[in-house]
Amino acid sequence: MKLRRLAVFASGGGSNFQSILASWKAGGHPLEPVALLADRPSAPVLDKARAAGLDTAVFGKGCWSEDAPRLREVLDWLQERSVDVVALAGFLRRVPPELVAAFRGRMLNIHPALLPAFGGAGMYGHFVHEAVWRAGCRVSGATVHLVDEAYDRGPILLQRAVALDAVDGPAEIAGRVLQVEHELYPEALALLAERGITIEEGRAIPCRASR
Repeated sequence: MKLRRLAVFASGGGSNFQSILASWKAGGHPLEPVALLADRPSAPVLDKARAAGLDTAVFGKGCWSEDAPRLREVLDWLQERSVDVVALAGFLRRVPPELVAAFRGRMLNIHPALLPAFGGAGMYGHFVHEAVWRAGCRVSGATVHLVDEAYDRGPILLQRAVALDAVDGPAEIAGRVLQVEHELYPEALALLAERGITIEEGRAIPCRASR
């Protein structure tokens, strides 16, 4: 199966969305961003996506529980746009199992720490960096993983560490990690699209032959 069309889910400003879009335009990966889904109408990322010519939609809280009455609308919206891959980029909703199943092995998330450390419910954004700071960690980093039914527990695809020497607080940790996120996410999307991923004993393994 050729993977060519990408939808990004985001809740905030969309810096990872912008890095993905810029990488695609520069030939950094073959997945064309065609759609942006947000969970709130005030998300600044929506304006950025519209300016780039992407289809956009807002699906609020009625879409994100296992028995959500509008979950089918999300699936239909993605299918109507022939979406092959979903990238969660600062998306603050738990993806329901039915949607995970529809994109099994083709849905990625980026997390601002080295999973499995500092992951799970409530661990996002500044909460992660504050926890890393309080723990006195000497390194942090970013993780791209396949999405499954549990928060931040799907098979890890790529990780990159960030040294925390001489940082003066969570905000500086966030800045260093975000820079790595912007490099790592396009690399992970390229790996998925160009080589494909198999899961062996819970590990994400890139296929040997390119597609």
